Amino acid sequence: MGDNESVQVDDEVVIGRRGLDELMASLAALGYEVTGPVVRDGAIVHGPLAGTGDLPVGCHDQQGPGSYRLEEGQDEALFGWAVGPASWKASFFPPRETVWSAAPQDGSGTPSIAQADDEPGTLALFGARPCEVAALDILDRVLAGGEVPDPSYVRRRTGTFIVVAECGTPASTCFCTSMGTGPAATAGFDLALCELPPGGDGTHEYVVRIGSARGAAALEVVPHRRAGAADLDARRQVLSGAETRMSRRLEVDGLRELLAENIDHPRWEETAERCLSCGNCTLVCPTCFCSDVRDVSDLSGTVERHRHWSSCFDRAHSYIHGGPVRSTTASCYRQWLTHKLSTWWDQFDTSGCVGCGRCISWCPVGIDLTEEAAAIRETSATREGRDA
Repeated sequence: MGDNESVQVDDEVVIGRRGLDELMASLAALGYEVTGPVVRDGAIVHGPLAGTGDLPVGCHDQQGPGSYRLEEGQDEALFGWAVGPASWKASFFPPRETVWSAAPQDGSGTPSIAQADDEPGTLALFGARPCEVAALDILDRVLAGGEVPDPSYVRRRTGTFIVVAECGTPASTCFCTSMGTGPAATAGFDLALCELPPGGDGTHEYVVRIGSARGAAALEVVPHRRAGAADLDARRQVLSGAETRMSRRLEVDGLRELLAENIDHPRWEETAERCLSCGNCTLVCPTCFCSDVRDVSDLSGTVERHRHWSSCFDRAHSYIHGGPVRSTTASCYRQWLTHKLSTWWDQFDTSGCVGCGRCISWCPVGIDLTEEAAAIRETSATREGRDA
């Protein structure tokens, strides 16, 4: 596979599956904990990777509103799927973590307080999708870019190495093209790879673009050859094919203002008739960041403060003295959608949605935020026409 010429930022090379194995080994030798997509319990989730054999080889997903099914094919594709229920958010913003603990000291009556002392290793995310990298960029703004950064998030996120896998197999629920977050990777990665269609012998090659100096250093020892015109054309065809197959759309022009002006729209009540308030959409969303804290104690007098994910569908989430601010399912769903697609801009100068489609696939009743936004847009236009 070539002479292993020296590589640098913005170079484009081609490697084989053995090269991916050696890349994982190279990252491990550099001290990274290599983690990526694995199959567990009938879904693609995240786990440690020692080699390409740990990846979802030959696996394909079928997704739709309220539907997810994993199928095993006969091919050797490593990235022939879209996204699973797990996002990378959990690696840096855990669903549950101990903030501090306090225990009584013998005889003194004064408790000793200890901060959480976990020292997470530096992660190498292998096979993250472009929409997921965009989600991490949004979380960086929220949890690391404010006046008071979240120390736990910053500690875990610092130094992360990202190998993005550009998406050639979107699910029917994907709409990243609407959000400008895929299927091609444009920023935020150390290495970006695109799996090319199999050759005559059924094997796959990967066009790899180098996005950083440390990406070049990790790839230096991996067997590779320079990408030729045919390789780059094949990559373009993979990505353009993915765009063509992505039928779901979200019209974002004017959406921020549209939702802000339709707080009393009847669609919220109509959607609430189906919504279960289960919070699945917030749990699988790669950018939702709401949390709560809870103190727990035992009979020895030890107290721990835990931070855990919360949801705007939890009535206690908006509780103040006298009761919750949002006490109905309609108000909870409205809060989620308008924050995600409208007021997030006011807070963080970006949308809170990356078009991954998880909230559609993992909603038990198949509520589709693209349909909800479109319905509000259509009926608002109709009402404005009547009023005129």
